[in-house]
Amino acid sequence: MTGKTRQKQQRDRHQEILEAAAQVITNRGLAETRIQDIAERCGVSPGLILYYFESKDRLLVEALTYANDQFYLRVSRELRRMPSAKERLARLLELSVPGYLPEYSLLDEWALWLEIWVRALRDTQMAKEREALERRWVQSIADLIRYGRQTGEFAADGHDADDLAMQIGAMIDGLAIQVLLNDTATTPARMLEIVTDVAARLIGIPDTPAPA
Repeated sequence: MTGKTRQKQQRDRHQEILEAAAQVITNRGLAETRIQDIAERCGVSPGLILYYFESKDRLLVEALTYANDQFYLRVSRELRRMPSAKERLARLLELSVPGYLPEYSLLDEWALWLEIWVRALRDTQMAKEREALERRWVQSIADLIRYGRQTGEFAADGHDADDLAMQIGAMIDGLAIQVLLNDTATTPARMLEIVTDVAARLIGIPDTPAPA
């Protein structure tokens, strides 16, 4: 076996463990998840998982980071094919709603976010990890706002793009929690309607139609 082949196998195994961890943690919650459960899910020994990861907390962070990476890869490819900033924003908001687009399967990622938020309350290292991941999400919204201003589709009214992105990101997070908790008043469709309307008013998009 060559060195390159061995490295590829290690990367593939690492990815398999992350995918298994995301699924098990989503189904059981971090507190009820054992390393043995993840090992059984992906067909490896618990010792191998501990070889790659220091703890369940470390595994949780890396599983969410991996899920985020996959999400941003898919989204960036799709949005690049859309020349219109309005179209990009509409699609990004759709993709942000848990359960709205089943083919994107974001429920696992949102469930991991809930686990991160709970742990970050009392774990300073986890809090730093959460902040870094959150900053990436807000930055992607801010970049889209700047793009829309460059194309002339969004109002250049002097409001800071980063501040607007933070407001929109916080709104998405709050409504997503209600959707995940099966709040009867906050369905995925209702969440999309709200975030589309509020984002349009914050950014300054004239005559933005409500989502179908």
